[in-house]
Amino acid sequence: MEHIIETILEAREELKRLEHIIYVSLKYTRTVDVIVNALHRLIDVYDLIIEALLEKAKLENMVTSLPKSPALRARHLGELFPEDAELQKHLGFYSFLKSVLNLPHEKRKEYRRHVALVAELDCCTAELNIDNLTNCERFVHKFYHYAFEKISPKAKED
Repeated sequence: MEHIIETILEAREELKRLEHIIYVSLKYTRTVDVIVNALHRLIDVYDLIIEALLEKAKLENMVTSLPKSPALRARHLGELFPEDAELQKHLGFYSFLKSVLNLPHEKRKEYRRHVALVAELDCCTAELNIDNLTNCERFVHKFYHYAFEKISPKAKED
């Protein structure tokens, strides 16, 4: 159980790094490279939370082993809890972030307030800017609190 708590607290540290990127680095360095770095941090937070949730499931004998690939872990977690709408919503968002990051992207208005990363998806165009990243950061905070409650409902967060 200690390893699970360590993993979720490591996710909290990644969240702090993400906050710094969004609220400090992007303020002074308005480039798409900083947005890409923020996306990597978002995905890292999701990876850690998904790992912690799967380890909790393993501790409860719901699974025997954990997949090595982060994408397989997310899929496996989704299959374990198909009725959990909150979890499914966050796993869908995680999948969206990974697909945006893996697609070729354009840079728009670099060095300006409205700097944006633009990626063409199959069905639409995704544009990530400072405001969107702020909303993403809030969304991942909700997932962190959701997972923390699932993993340790009695423990108090620092």
